[in-house]
Amino acid sequence: MTIQVTGKNVDAGEAYKTYILDKISTVLEKYIGPEISGHVRLEKDKIGFRTNCSIRLRTGLQVEAHGEGTDAYISADSAIERLEKRIRRYKRRLKNHHNGRDQEVFGTELPPARDYTVKIAEEEDDPERPTEHPMIIAEAERGIRELTVSAAVMQLDLSENQFLVFRNAAHGGLNVVYRRRDGNIGWIDPAGQAAELAAGAG
Repeated sequence: MTIQVTGKNVDAGEAYKTYILDKISTVLEKYIGPEISGHVRLEKDKIGFRTNCSIRLRTGLQVEAHGEGTDAYISADSAIERLEKRIRRYKRRLKNHHNGRDQEVFGTELPPARDYTVKIAEEEDDPERPTEHPMIIAEAERGIRELTVSAAVMQLDLSENQFLVFRNAAHGGLNVVYRRRDGNIGWIDPAGQAAELAAGAG
């Protein structure tokens, strides 16, 4: 198991590293096994501490969880609790819905898409500047995979992301699953496959 522990605006000392790694090892070996890699980042701000865990399973699936607290150890405990719940859900769903077929859950990796962060200009910023093209302030790559809808929902549920773009394995079109304010997950399918599946199920 290879998990890197770093700090942002704070030194993640040896005591914290030992504490968080022992906790993660206990959880992962209980449900997954030792062949795991990942990253834990401890952050400090004016309010308190935040521990961010990102664990890559053998299938390549990324499981994420964060925790906050008034000290580093409380934030670690909170993050581990969330991580364990997500891993338990992953194992249960994998067993119940996919009969252990990890490849179906992880999906086929496709060429990455560009992911841009754009600044929303205020009117008073520069009234002379045309607003047709937003200002790009950050650029990254976002992986897109070919997945079944149920696998996409699972991956979103195991992450800290608000949405997931994927290529629908049923028809090859781009789809989006996203977190709704009511706690459910929404599914956008421009190809209309959702309606066809619902009609077939009736």
